[in-house]
Amino acid sequence: MSGVLKDKVAIITGASRGMGKAFALAFAEEGAKLLLTTTNLERAEGTVNDLKAKGAEVAIMEADISHEDAGEKIAEKVVKQYGKVDILVNNAAIWYGVNAQPWDAWTVKEWDQMFLVNVRGTWVVCKAIAPLMVKQKKGKIINIASNVARVPAAQLFLPYACTKGAVYILTHALARALGPSGINVNAVAPGYVATEASLAQTDSEKIFGIATGEQSIHQRLQRTDPVGAVLFLASAASDMISGQIIYVDGGTVMM
Repeated sequence: MSGVLKDKVAIITGASRGMGKAFALAFAEEGAKLLLTTTNLERAEGTVNDLKAKGAEVAIMEADISHEDAGEKIAEKVVKQYGKVDILVNNAAIWYGVNAQPWDAWTVKEWDQMFLVNVRGTWVVCKAIAPLMVKQKKGKIINIASNVARVPAAQLFLPYACTKGAVYILTHALARALGPSGINVNAVAPGYVATEASLAQTDSEKIFGIATGEQSIHQRLQRTDPVGAVLFLASAASDMISGQIIYVDGGTVMM
């Protein structure tokens, strides 16, 4: 590895499994110091052990971003642990346990829970962490969106797709608001990735068949596939890129 994130401090939310774990491992290999958040410390033990085995400097904390004060707690922890923050990866979202269903079969509770975490929670964390970056006049915020807001499958995962569409708008708005302070805000939008959550879904094999059929590159996306784009956006190589949505979906959505 090239050490492109050497001595950088990165917060990754929802990092106990799936793509969050993949991001954490890659960031560690590139020299970053990590603060990981999870809603289940026991579940995150394996991730922490894997990181420490690589010699990574890592701290972990329990944080449920559906709670309004979660962002401030994360900010306090990163300052106490490292004294600064350079990178924020907003990966935490409700996806595990979400199954495809008709557009009108979702409950109001499901809509509210997804927006509470996937949209408001992402904003809450940004609101708390951005001021730390403003003080140092530099920082990278990377939101994990999804291509589902742009593909026919949106009708099967409607509230989730709408939350990820909202993350697009949040990304664009924060890029405008924080750009004058030297902060880059971008998003990575993966396709249907073979994470624990996706593989556990009802009819996942059928959905994978549909998704890969829509891709230009007809192979199943793995949880490590979005890592390169996230690393790029976290590094100095992307210093003049902001307000962009990078699709990592095998060539499904084309801008």
